[in-house]
Amino acid sequence: MSDKYKIFEKNSSYFITMTTVGWIDIFTRKELKLLIVESLKHCQKTKGLIVYAWCLMPNHLHLICGADEGFSLTDILRDFKKYTSKARINAIKIIGESRKEWLLQLFHDYCKHLKRQ
Repeated sequence: MSDKYKIFEKNSSYFITMTTVGWIDIFTRKELKLLIVESLKHCQKTKGLIVYAWCLMPNHLHLICGADEGFSLTDILRDFKKYTSKARINAIKIIGESRKEWLLQLFHDYCKHLKRQ
């Protein structure tokens, strides 16, 4: 990853875009949208995330954010992405998503080169 995508100044605000792998339109179901909103709220309450603005699109999330004193924005975003990626997979399996098999296969294919799950 190039340095232009790294967070260097702890007390600064950043414009961040997080996308789904393959730009898959995953945030079209209410349950999956709410999962992101609740995760952002959790990070604000417990992890020191400061959200100035956000916009959830069908396949990505825009944030203007920072971290409270003593917290690392890098760590917050890492935990947010790790949790929401797993939670989305679990939600897709149980919410009656009509594209369930297709989505799960796409996620598997896009991530099969990774060493971690």
